[in-house]
Amino acid sequence: MFRTRHLPVFRRNPIGHGGGRSLSAVDNGGMTTARIVILFAVAAIAEIGGAWLVWQAVRENRGWWLALLGILALGAYGFVAALQPEANFGRVLAAYGGVFIAGSLAWGIVVDGFRPTAWDYVGSAVALVGAAIIMLAPVLAGTDQAPSA
Repeated sequence: MFRTRHLPVFRRNPIGHGGGRSLSAVDNGGMTTARIVILFAVAAIAEIGGAWLVWQAVRENRGWWLALLGILALGAYGFVAALQPEANFGRVLAAYGGVFIAGSLAWGIVVDGFRPTAWDYVGSAVALVGAAIIMLAPVLAGTDQAPSA
């Protein structure tokens, strides 16, 4: 169903968990980082948009057809997240948590007129820095191993 021949070239995970391919890969000219960012953005739109549609159906009584669309969008989120080049599910979802935090606040601002506080912005920035460390530090360091103490 999905073609994988255009994915980056991966080397085996040196510490033996994660089951195979690892993000500490050949970067293919920066495309791995771009792919990570794009997939996280698309995943955020699908998940946050899907949850928003369900919210509209349930909390705002705007029709159950919105809930059905939301369910489809939430399912699409799962597929998009699975397209990340990182082989470790936990790492992808942990990093996506930071993207979800920032994306949720941005969605609220743009779609619902939410007015965040300075603390919302600070928390969002911290979450995004954490997500970047989780996903990009192994690539930049050239290893998948935890830092030595």
